[in-house]
Amino acid sequence: MPKKPVISAKHAEPSVKLSIRGVNRLQARHPWVYRSDIVEANDVPPGALVRVHDQRGKFLGTALYSSSSQIAIRMVSHGSVADLPALVAERIRDAIAYRTGNDLVRNTDAYRIVFSEADFLPGLIVDRYNDVLSLQILTQAMDAAPVREVIVQTLREEFQPAGIVQRVDARIRELEQLPARPSGLLWGDKSSTDVTMNGVRFHHDGLEGQKTGAFLDQRENYAAAAEYAHGEALDVFCYQGGFALHLAAKCSSVTGVDSSRPALEIAEKNAALNATLIAALNGGELEWIEANAFDLLRDYAAANRRYDTIVLDPPAFAKTKRDLEKALGGYKELNLRAMKMLRPGGILVTCCCSYHVSAADFLKVVADAAQDAHRTLRVVENRGAARDHPMLLNVPETSYLRCLILSAND
Repeated sequence: MPKKPVISAKHAEPSVKLSIRGVNRLQARHPWVYRSDIVEANDVPPGALVRVHDQRGKFLGTALYSSSSQIAIRMVSHGSVADLPALVAERIRDAIAYRTGNDLVRNTDAYRIVFSEADFLPGLIVDRYNDVLSLQILTQAMDAAPVREVIVQTLREEFQPAGIVQRVDARIRELEQLPARPSGLLWGDKSSTDVTMNGVRFHHDGLEGQKTGAFLDQRENYAAAAEYAHGEALDVFCYQGGFALHLAAKCSSVTGVDSSRPALEIAEKNAALNATLIAALNGGELEWIEANAFDLLRDYAAANRRYDTIVLDPPAFAKTKRDLEKALGGYKELNLRAMKMLRPGGILVTCCCSYHVSAADFLKVVADAAQDAHRTLRVVENRGAARDHPMLLNVPETSYLRCLILSAND
């Protein structure tokens, strides 16, 4: 992370000493150190700002400390930090400037403002949905009252939103030994709004849905998929219609499939928001089906159903490394069935958001599926998350989304 010139604290700060392995991680520019690599940490309060040293006492930088997580140290500076709230405010402004200054958020009012470690603010996620901002706090240090206050104040100053919502992950708060807290408004009086991505409109309810309410990391992939889409389209795991509504203006028909009835109800509302646009572009009919994706694909393949465009955007199958083998089997089955249903010249958009499934793993499992399906597919685009979800070169955890756009040549 950037080394900012910050005045050292006048009072004695808590400190920790690391093992050689922990020091090597920091020298490799990864910000995490695991609890097993802390060799000395005396009476460090939960969420404290700590000075980090090697075993000989050499100063390595300043970090956020967690008393409960296996990731005990998250570095915030390779120098000294006197005022964490002031640093958080500065980093939020830097994150905004990075996106707007580099023109990363064109043609949208829905995008990620702060992406945790990738914006040098470990444990903080902030998303913009038009005039509503949504945040997640995932660490003890970011949950401290002075830090929470400066997050809200800085966002108010920069965006003048109608509302700021906090989305709570109860499991994370339990793991961080933080007090239970419901999702809700932190400031303002508005938690729902309409947003536009790539010219397509969506309704956003800041207190409902997954993540912070939508999958903003797919925004650029929605547009890319629409460039190649044609004919009859099938969007599997469609959620609230992100891919389906982008395809609708280009395809003769689109069928969206999801197991969540509430998600499909929102998808139908989103379709109504875009009815005029779809009609003006001579788009086709939209259909929403509540079904288990694996069962539906098996039945459709057995019935010899065929499509010109198929999108697979499943949830993460591998939450941990232990899930990897089973996850790879699931991804292969989905892709195999989709490939059997794809017409010659058709387009397959296949995604994976499991960090534990590497880019190489995903390419191999899709290639294996193509071999078993006796299909030849060309890689049209090999994509990742939208650019407002930056990747740090030495932090592979910031690269988690895979998106392949493939063309069937037979």
